[in-house]
Amino acid sequence: MRLLPLLLAFGLLLPAPLVHAQAVSASSRTNPPITHLTVAQDGSGDYKTIQEAVNAVPNQSLVPITIEVKKGTYREKLVVPSPKTHIVLVGEDKNTTVITYDDHSGANGIDTFSSHSVLVQANDFAAENITFENTAGYTAGQAVALHVEGDRCSFRNCRIVGNQDVLLLATDNSRQYYRDCYIEGTTDFIFGASTAVFDRCTVHSKKNSFITAASTTPQQKFGFVFLNCKLTADTTLAQKVYLGRPWRPYAKVVYINTEMGNHITPAGWENWRNPANEKTAYYAEYKSFGPGGNVKSRVAWSHQLTKKEAKQYTLKNIFGGQVPWNPMEESK
Repeated sequence: MRLLPLLLAFGLLLPAPLVHAQAVSASSRTNPPITHLTVAQDGSGDYKTIQEAVNAVPNQSLVPITIEVKKGTYREKLVVPSPKTHIVLVGEDKNTTVITYDDHSGANGIDTFSSHSVLVQANDFAAENITFENTAGYTAGQAVALHVEGDRCSFRNCRIVGNQDVLLLATDNSRQYYRDCYIEGTTDFIFGASTAVFDRCTVHSKKNSFITAASTTPQQKFGFVFLNCKLTADTTLAQKVYLGRPWRPYAKVVYINTEMGNHITPAGWENWRNPANEKTAYYAEYKSFGPGGNVKSRVAWSHQLTKKEAKQYTLKNIFGGQVPWNPMEESK
């Protein structure tokens, strides 16, 4: 019994609580919180694949964690699962930092919703300087490059490219923001139920078809909103393109101050061969310009906003709600 006090006196035995405290302190010094990871195919980064880096991010992070992706073509069917919140995916160059895959509907049990190259399920995801690509081919049918389900997701200076059904803005409780992005496809290549703003984006049509296919729900005040965008086309194959058609009856799509090429058909909008959709869908424009921006021949059931109505289309109003979101604060 006399041995224990003697050992304590000479520091040869530490009480259990003190040992634990010192171990925690040492752990915090040697393993600081993860805030930055690097992906490089040549092995010079922390990981060689983006999926490995995503998997390494702590679950339910409350602070941004940057994954820096070096130039390269990453052939991955990437999934950012719900627990991996606050990831910021930053490419070295949007033209040479590419995430690509080639799944498409009808192949090996794949459908539209599982055809993605990249699936984002987590909230508070952001991406910059990345190309999201599906290379399934021109005749492959539905082949999603980017499928986003999370809330408060933003994309800046990105390329989203493919053919049919390229960008799936999946759920009605998801808010998404795209700024200075390039989006190209063939049919219904911007589609889904989310509330989304496209700010200063270039939208490129590759054939005669439809740009949007919104499935906005009746309770949503806003659907897809295009602000100060530019609509371009392959003038050989795309000479008659519609601004949108309703995937679901209450589709909402609005273009404000958008430049439209001569590929945009004078009618502007289509009812998906169902006249009943004309009573429920909300399609509107304000100050469209360019060869395709002549609105005199638009379908009678579409709308031209007044100046007062157009002023309601602010990020504050669009992304309000019980938990307001201002994506511009993220870029400060």
